[in-house]
Amino acid sequence: MPVKLVHPENVNRVEVHHQVAVAQGSRIIHLAGQVSWDTEGNLVGHDDVAAQAEKCFLNVAAALDAVDATMADLAKVTVYVVDLDEQKAGQIVEGRDRAAAALGVELQQPSTWIGVTALAAPGYLVEIDAVAVLP
Repeated sequence: MPVKLVHPENVNRVEVHHQVAVAQGSRIIHLAGQVSWDTEGNLVGHDDVAAQAEKCFLNVAAALDAVDATMADLAKVTVYVVDLDEQKAGQIVEGRDRAAAALGVELQQPSTWIGVTALAAPGYLVEIDAVAVLP
């Protein structure tokens, strides 16, 4: 496996992700930010942060699958959330965990969450940007 996830001893351990991903490989996959749209471009989860986060992660998985990669190959995830606050952070975790359960994987890659004022289209509350590494 080209990505090893690590919890460093001298860094605060959080339960929602690892602090470090060590990646060894020759193919780096950069995904466009994934929003909660279906294959027809329709918004999924209007006004529901958890539903949008779930669909975003499922879209990340589908994009990786298209290049013979899996969620285990993720090295870094960036989550953009409109008007991020503590409640929405909990909803992001809820949606991520639902996607992980549906996919049968654990999603603990290093991540950064950024609060934004808006995303590219009205109604979108979450966008996920990801980088994967393949051997």
